Amino acid sequence: MHGERFSKVGFVLAAAGSAVGLGNIWKFPYMTGENGGGAFVFIYLLTIVFIGLSVFLAESVMGRLSRGDAVSAFETLPQKNGQYWKYGGFMVFTGVIILSFYTIVIGWIFKYIYVAATTLPSSVEEAGAAFGGMITTDTVGQMLFFTLAFVITFYIVSQGIKRGIERINLVLMPLLVGILVLLLFYAMTLDGFGDSLRFLFIPDFSKVTSTSILSAVGHAFFTLSLGMGTIMTYSASLPKDSNLVTSSLSVAALDTIIALIAGMVIFTLIFSFGAEPAQGAGLVFISLPPLFHDLGVLGNIIGFAFFVALAFAGITSAVSIVEPTAMYMINRFKISRVQALSILGVTTYVLGTLALISNVETLKGYATIFGKGVFDILDFSSSSILLPLGGLLVALFVGYALQKDRLVALLGDHMPKAAFDVWYFSIRYVAPLGIAAVMINQLFF
Repeated sequence: MHGERFSKVGFVLAAAGSAVGLGNIWKFPYMTGENGGGAFVFIYLLTIVFIGLSVFLAESVMGRLSRGDAVSAFETLPQKNGQYWKYGGFMVFTGVIILSFYTIVIGWIFKYIYVAATTLPSSVEEAGAAFGGMITTDTVGQMLFFTLAFVITFYIVSQGIKRGIERINLVLMPLLVGILVLLLFYAMTLDGFGDSLRFLFIPDFSKVTSTSILSAVGHAFFTLSLGMGTIMTYSASLPKDSNLVTSSLSVAALDTIIALIAGMVIFTLIFSFGAEPAQGAGLVFISLPPLFHDLGVLGNIIGFAFFVALAFAGITSAVSIVEPTAMYMINRFKISRVQALSILGVTTYVLGTLALISNVETLKGYATIFGKGVFDILDFSSSSILLPLGGLLVALFVGYALQKDRLVALLGDHMPKAAFDVWYFSIRYVAPLGIAAVMINQLFF
């Protein structure tokens, strides 16, 4: 059981902080650019409603009913076969894998805060060379910024639910939203704002492919921090009188709004300067810095604010990734928070160091397995296998292993019967099929 509890606002901001990560501000815009704009956004929004929100509420239910860590929830909640279901709780260890490379990317963002404040590259070619050079040759610089991201993340989690996680989200989430809204107001003054709105919100279904549909489904699922026990662990620390339905809706809405604002800001800049929207993963690091450079001192200020917002999003997510595993270790092995974080910290740092050097030209031979770098292995295994598997288990567990009357008792007062029936149908049929389709596509096609 938890000694600490979130406040209601603290839970929404912490869960939103977990959901609002690099996926919203870095990954969502580049995936939208690669998949034709509005049609991708339309499918993404549908998936948030029918799959993402369903699984989010299911994880919240498990956390509230169990009042414990993810493994305990799977083990103690079902009437039968708890000894088998408990293995589903080991989804919490997915967080350790993700954090090991996620902190590297946060380290890149820290570096770009410094770049934005000092000397921005003047062309896309120069920006591409700088970004590529940083990843493949600058081992010392990358290790420095990776270590900084690692230390900040683990220090916040070491302070606990109220003093650490809730407090940092109460500060960083409003700041993140504030910076993005200011950037949006600036974007509204530029010529490309109308083009940006058309690109994002007027769907051209001729650009839709089976790949773009599955990418939208996959991204909607991952952006809400599902499938690794975070929402379950956070929900276990909610006050008893909290409304899980409104909390879930608030988090999903905030997460989606931030992704759309980031998209509007980034595509306005791209269209205003005549750049291409389909730029891939380098969109934020390669396409934007030269655009900021062209604006002179104002560009330094806007670029600095943008990368600070990106860093905030990264840190609030990183913190949430550590907590489920830490909570499991504290509860199960009766060790202190510091002891649990020490074990997790060493594991994460070693894996992160291997992932980092697997991108460095002169060192990658030391961190390659079967011809693939550790960074790529960790990224693929978590996003294509472990996260969707975790989400699939949550959907099947709540849909089939939990008694329906317990769900009605918990949620019945907070949603109309028709809404409950839609959610229950979704968690039993729509979500499992959608998640399974994404997994099969990622693994075999």
